Amino acid sequence: MEVLYLVTILTIKHFLADFTPLQTHYMLANKGTYGHWGGISHAGVHAILSIIVLVIASIGFAEIRWAMIFCICIGEFFIHYHMDWFKEYVCRVKEWKSTDYPFWGLFGIDQLVHHLTYIAMIWVYAIL
Repeated sequence: MEVLYLVTILTIKHFLADFTPLQTHYMLANKGTYGHWGGISHAGVHAILSIIVLVIASIGFAEIRWAMIFCICIGEFFIHYHMDWFKEYVCRVKEWKSTDYPFWGLFGIDQLVHHLTYIAMIWVYAIL
């Protein structure tokens, strides 16, 4: 049951970090430039919110495994950052807009990678 809880909470977290004002115009406009603070800060929002989720999920256990949670969320940060950068970079180079079919295929891959990352995070959290 805890796995379903974590999948649900991380999915809600993903929505909040990507589709609300937690992702600013500055972040959106700059995710396609490698190393730009816009993309770094956006991935950082995801990682910080995931730390909060995993810490809350750990309450009630004998101890909160801070180092493990931190490492898992650093991994999420790097995957999220690079997937977003790749998506934005390809769309810019190919000049794909939201009215172009390939845009939506790449957007779908982006979302799939993010959600598979959550499955991997939960798996690592559960087995270690």
